[in-house]
Parts: sequence; structure tokens; C-alpha cells
Amino acid sequence: MPHAFIPREVELRLTQNTVEVLAGTRRVASHPRSPRRGHFATTPEHMPAAHRAHAEWSPGRLLNWAATIGPATAELVKRLLLEKPHPEQGYRACLSLIRLARTYSHERLEAACTRALAVGAHRYRSVASILAKGHDQQPLTSPAQGEQALPEHANVRGPNYYHCTRKEPPC
Repeated sequence: MPHAFIPREVELRLTQNTVEVLAGTRRVASHPRSPRRGHFATTPEHMPAAHRAHAEWSPGRLLNWAATIGPATAELVKRLLLEKPHPEQGYRACLSLIRLARTYSHERLEAACTRALAVGAHRYRSVASILAKGHDQQPLTSPAQGEQALPEHANVRGPNYYHCTRKEPPC
């Protein structure tokens, strides 16, 4: 039904082939009924203008845009679209990434997407935070490089301690 009627209470008239929406005595919408159970269908004219703008985008168009920034941005956009039950649910996050590309350079956005993918943070908010804090401009270290060896001392048990066959330590 038209989005202007969303807060109002309406009456539905359902037939085998048609769904009608009535506001008082006035019919505000009529649609063919979807043959798929639990499936919804939306008429573009009934959508708010902002939602219609989202409908103009497609996963392919978003992926093509992301590829112009770099491979990490393209991978992040792909994951944003795939990790939602419907690709359209990922559009908002992808469009927000496009907005970040207007604020930050393409190089910084690509570096932030690289860092987000490396740490498993596949969300727009993670990329925005990385950019805002300047973490994209710091070198990306792998966990193996950042670890330090434990010093040897008397309280370290060693690997043989945990291979004990007896029920009570120490072996």
C-alpha cells in the first residue's frame, strides 16, 4: 500500500488472486496476489522516494563501483550483500561506503576495507570507525608479528605436563 497509509489502520480484502487495501471506504491499493507463500511484492509507486532511490541500485552496480576503489572494497561490498538474507538489505551499508568515498580518499577507503577484512569486521560502522580513528594509515601487522615469546621461568609447565595419563597431576 502507499507508504503514507503505513501508520493508519486499514482493512484488507483478500481473494485467491488479489489483495486489496481499504482505508475507510476508499480502496488505496490493489495487487495481484503472489503465488509464493510468505513472499512480498512492492509496487515502486507506493515506496517513499528514498526507498525508490535504493531500488535503482543493483548488486552488480554496487560491485562495479566498489571495484573502482580497489579489491578490498569490492570484497567488503560483496560480503555486505551476501551476509544478509536479501541483497537489498545490504544496500544501505554499501551506499554508506559510497558516502565515505566522498569524505575520504579512495586510497584511505581501500586501506580501511583491507583492515576491516583482516580483522573480520564486515560492517560499515567498522570501516567508518577505522577511518575516523586513522587506523587505516597505520601498518597492518599480523598476529604472529605482534606476539612476543614468553620468557622461560620456573612456573612454566611445558607440553609434557598436559599429556599426563594419570588422573591427578603432576605426572
